[in-house]
Amino acid sequence: MSTISHDDIERAASQLRQAHESGVPCAPLNQFIPATDIEAGYAIQNMNTDYWIAEGRKLVGRKTGLTSKAVQNQLGVNQPDFGMLFSDMAYADGEDISLSRMLQPKVEGEIAFILGQDLDSDHLTLADVISAIDYAVCAIEIVDSRIADWQIKIMDTVADNASSGLYVLGSEPRKLGEFDPQLCGMVIEHRGEPISTGAGAACLGNPLHATLWLAKIMVDVKRPLKKGDTVLSGALGPMVSVTGEGVYELRIDGVGSVRASFVDGK
Repeated sequence: MSTISHDDIERAASQLRQAHESGVPCAPLNQFIPATDIEAGYAIQNMNTDYWIAEGRKLVGRKTGLTSKAVQNQLGVNQPDFGMLFSDMAYADGEDISLSRMLQPKVEGEIAFILGQDLDSDHLTLADVISAIDYAVCAIEIVDSRIADWQIKIMDTVADNASSGLYVLGSEPRKLGEFDPQLCGMVIEHRGEPISTGAGAACLGNPLHATLWLAKIMVDVKRPLKKGDTVLSGALGPMVSVTGEGVYELRIDGVGSVRASFVDGK
């Protein structure tokens, strides 16, 4: 159980909000909160989630992070993490995204599931998740960090809304029976060159498993997934840095494609 004071939680939450609003990254939080204190990290995230909702931002889904075993090992954890998705984080396929909205962005290729039913009961099963999913689309998650130079430990990324930034959803909805979430291949291309490849199995063995984990956790923390919510289920391959203006195109076998178009606008 975390022993961090409420004042330190507030201090960290304020520091992250200031970085978000100013566009200037802040120092790592682990300078005054233990780097392995995940509970403190979620307390900070939750405080900022409540703050943003009170400010009028609309919660429209969740993201699952750290679904790669290699990344978990790198950060010294044995489970994924989660963050909130707000409506002002969403972009359409090919819509211009100003680089000024982000601090130090990276992109990941994922499958997004859109729910047709609530997932708010105890003892959820994989069958419940499959029944609740209305459709899937390709998604590019634009990961970002309010922490300077990505100098993060597990507590930092959890506190920082699981290092969320923006996301782009494809416009080719697919029912679950139309593709294999576990075996589907993924590639992200930039300027005609593949820069990240992977498959569904890289995401906790199956993106549906990651979604079940997320749904159970959301019930536990009293923010259950609801009908209409978007779930970013986790990366299918390595994340790569955005190097400037240009288009990053994601293709997933059986699911379709989606493009993130970065421009140098203000």
